[in-house]
Amino acid sequence: MTSSKIALITGGSRGLGRNAALHLARAGVDIVLTYHSRRAEAEAVAAEIADSGRKAAALQLDVGESAGFPAFAQALAAALAETWGRKSFDFLVNNAGIGINVPFAETTEAQFDQLMNIHLKGAFFLTQAMLPLIEDGGRIVNLSSGLARFSLPGFSAYAAMKGGIEVLTRYLAKELGPRHIRVNAIAPGAIETDFGGGAVRDNAEMNRAIAGATALGRVGLPDDVGGAVATLLIGETGWINGQRIEVSGGVFL
Repeated sequence: MTSSKIALITGGSRGLGRNAALHLARAGVDIVLTYHSRRAEAEAVAAEIADSGRKAAALQLDVGESAGFPAFAQALAAALAETWGRKSFDFLVNNAGIGINVPFAETTEAQFDQLMNIHLKGAFFLTQAMLPLIEDGGRIVNLSSGLARFSLPGFSAYAAMKGGIEVLTRYLAKELGPRHIRVNAIAPGAIETDFGGGAVRDNAEMNRAIAGATALGRVGLPDDVGGAVATLLIGETGWINGQRIEVSGGVFL
């Protein structure tokens, strides 16, 4: 019997990470999810996955502190051995992130550095640290943003990091090609989650405005993105590589 595939999802305790984890679990994939500080929420997601018949583990990780990545790699290796009897995993989803909405003229160096450390440096060096643990023939999905294509005031620093992620995605696809590791970026549009304080979900005026600018006439839901992530990882999409795939319902076309 072939062993189950295992996905590592950063920031899997809530939002899009949680949704992607549940989508993958329903499709038969086991999950390792990371959390920054919300241990109880992460363990609740792991328990929900376990209740569905899949295996899951929750590990603490601060993606903004790359100095901690070697220790995380050791913790992950121990979890893989203990729970699965394996030395490797199959899929990596670089999802963890924060949102900072501030005008360009008022963006501080500290805010810029925080976004860079989490969204760009973190994804870069965490993926590097995972290379010995990810299977040849595995798949990586990086989370970008629609804001890397269209421009809305207040997101200059955040979007710049996501633009960097899209370039990094192409380079990873090229350099990991000899190991047959596919690497793609998913770029969500505005989604109803608690990201950025939950404004898209809770601000009715903003929600209506975005829906009006979207070809499909509504704002995105977590299932829209979680389903796309799962499809890229386990669907018949092995010839899609090095691509940016926007999941936005056709916003600002």
